[in-house]
Amino acid sequence: MGADLQSNKGPAMIEDLPPDEEMRRLLAFTSKNEASDLHLKVGYAPYVRIGGHLRRLEMPPIPNTAFMHEMVSSLVPPNRWQEFESSGALDFAATDEEGDRFRVNIFRSHGEIHVAARRVQSKISDFDALNLPDVYRKLISQTMEGLILVCGVTGSGKSSTLAAMVEYINEHRGLHIITIEDPVEFAFHGKKSIISQREIGLDVPSFKDALRVVVRQDPDCILIGEMRDRETMLAAIQAAETGHLVMGSLHCADAQLAFARILEFFDRSEHGFIRSSLANSLKAIMVQRLLPGVVDGTRLPATEVLLVNATVRDKILREEDEDLPAIMHQCHAEGMRDYTQSLCQLVLEDKVLRTTAMDYAPSRESLAASLKGIDSASSSIISRVR
Repeated sequence: MGADLQSNKGPAMIEDLPPDEEMRRLLAFTSKNEASDLHLKVGYAPYVRIGGHLRRLEMPPIPNTAFMHEMVSSLVPPNRWQEFESSGALDFAATDEEGDRFRVNIFRSHGEIHVAARRVQSKISDFDALNLPDVYRKLISQTMEGLILVCGVTGSGKSSTLAAMVEYINEHRGLHIITIEDPVEFAFHGKKSIISQREIGLDVPSFKDALRVVVRQDPDCILIGEMRDRETMLAAIQAAETGHLVMGSLHCADAQLAFARILEFFDRSEHGFIRSSLANSLKAIMVQRLLPGVVDGTRLPATEVLLVNATVRDKILREEDEDLPAIMHQCHAEGMRDYTQSLCQLVLEDKVLRTTAMDYAPSRESLAASLKGIDSASSSIISRVR
């Protein structure tokens, strides 16, 4: 962390230089100080987020809409400004002078342009660097086909985890990998695999259009940046059922809620069909949330892992999703885990403070019991699972 950021100071700016150059300086400052996000709003000084906390930079506010417009327009890809004008929001990727990529969202609020730019490091981290459990590496090395979902709330590290999975395949297997992203975040370079990256708005109009033709492009592995509607989810399931390895992200807080989230995309009359398809094609649901680490400014993932074995498959078909947490707890030896077990491990390894883990625990009582070496799973639920 740079000294300037520690004191909430940023580079002297705003109207000292042309707006486009000021924008580049802010992105460079964000990268240099390892901030995760940059926020810009007319009438406010810029803000950065580091270690999960927003910090206002000590510099003049962005003066007016015209200045913001010139700051932002220098980043927007050719021919996409009209899309922003018509919809009021736009996602795209930008790169700073250091090679760090940013996932940028510009949007209107009260008629003004706002910017939220998330830094995506140019380096693709592996599972160890991301502090992910060994089951992630084992799963991706042994899975040849089917659907793998990486879940979590916004900013939980889903994109970094999916990138680590793709890069592991790239280093160890000779496959044709097609990614469909909005926008492209990590730039992959083919090693043992061929990688084709398609960006929404630049290479193809929509996820729907990309997925309609993807199986004609001879993929072995398909990465879907975000599953956000019925068409995307259905295409992912169908591709997984026809022998492809499909990976994608889904916004939800835990593994049990993932099924509710998926079913929300479909009419009630289709739920039986979708559950049957998931029982056949789903391989794993990996959920994560980031916690402040013991080392100031670091964040570590607490993870929940559901692997689809015969018991889980039966629960999916029987619509008994409420039993899944107990299964994850009981099948820890298979590589499954629930948040309580993950938090307990982080505390015991001195990576996360006990008080922090308690703040993020689904049940403070269960975590306290686990830290004392007591298995606090509900015996009645586990007996019902058996």
